[in-house]
Amino acid sequence: MSEKERWETRYASDGYLFGTEPNAFLATQAARLRGRKTALTVADGEGRNGVWLAEQGLDVTAVDFSPTALGKAAALAQKHGVSLKTEVADITTWRWAANAFDVIVAIFIHLAGDERTAFLRNIKTALKPGGLLLMQNYRTEQLKYRTGGPPDAERLYNRSALEAAFADFSELTIHEHDDVLSEGTAHVGMSALIDLVGIK
Repeated sequence: MSEKERWETRYASDGYLFGTEPNAFLATQAARLRGRKTALTVADGEGRNGVWLAEQGLDVTAVDFSPTALGKAAALAQKHGVSLKTEVADITTWRWAANAFDVIVAIFIHLAGDERTAFLRNIKTALKPGGLLLMQNYRTEQLKYRTGGPPDAERLYNRSALEAAFADFSELTIHEHDDVLSEGTAHVGMSALIDLVGIK
């Protein structure tokens, strides 16, 4: 089974795998969104983060390779009375437009090797100068908790990798912490997290 097929199967179940509320870290960043217009939510799944961003007044594009997930995202947006542009695409092969977004949100996107290098580079390409990047991922220490995320260390994150990838940003804040997540049925329990707030 391919990675896409695996996620399609997971998203085909009833309900919302990660819940319908925004990621807790993202919700704490609401003040930073003021005055910004366009947002990209990368691998946004069933739309919980994209819909929340739309509720903050942003023009949101949500990208994911699961049509099932994006169908749920559209339904969630309708329920909340906001509009959400959705695009079915694999982020590892998607054509990232240059200087296109005021905000890019990348929550729990775990790639490895060349795919991760290209992904982080593409984020920088797509973000406008002065644009805001918000990321939360699992750290390598997540392997001891196993409450979400991939089971292999190479797809988990650490501070040095993110500092190297975004060393040319004008502002970069990285926070490592262990905290309890309660996001649907897929992210539940104590978790090893790493948050990034950056300005291109």
